[in-house]
Amino acid sequence: MAQVEGRGLLRWAGGIMVGLGAGHLSLLAVMARDDIGAWVQKGLWAAVPLAPADAPTQAVLRNELTFWAGPGSFSVPLLLLGCLVWHLAGRGVAVPPWVGWGLAAWCVLGAVLLVPSPFVLGAVAGVLVVLAARRRAAAAGASGAPTPSAAAGADPVR
Repeated sequence: MAQVEGRGLLRWAGGIMVGLGAGHLSLLAVMARDDIGAWVQKGLWAAVPLAPADAPTQAVLRNELTFWAGPGSFSVPLLLLGCLVWHLAGRGVAVPPWVGWGLAAWCVLGAVLLVPSPFVLGAVAGVLVVLAARRRAAAAGASGAPTPSAAAGADPVR
């Protein structure tokens, strides 16, 4: 089977996203295992209360930080997006370039605000998605074949 244009780029992008999301959650599990263990002991239900305390203690703030750095962060959606991109690449389905542009913009902002950080790798993944979409469009234009409309279903990667 011939190499589908952009498939390798999408696989790399998906792998980077999965690595960043899983790495972030794994690092948190190691660094905040006591807080996560306390959630399990409390039964998980409302382990991180939403109502603000009048004078939050250091333990309450650390508990909230653990939530927002872990399950409340973008690491879970990033992990899921990476799995989706990987899956779509394997099936030869194009990922729209706006996904790459959005990911790249978010990660560049994060990289500017938090230096040094792995946000730069997320920007790389976003650029790879955009490059794959451009390769697909160029290959479709070079072959003269019309590109399927969105209403016709999934747009195969070319």
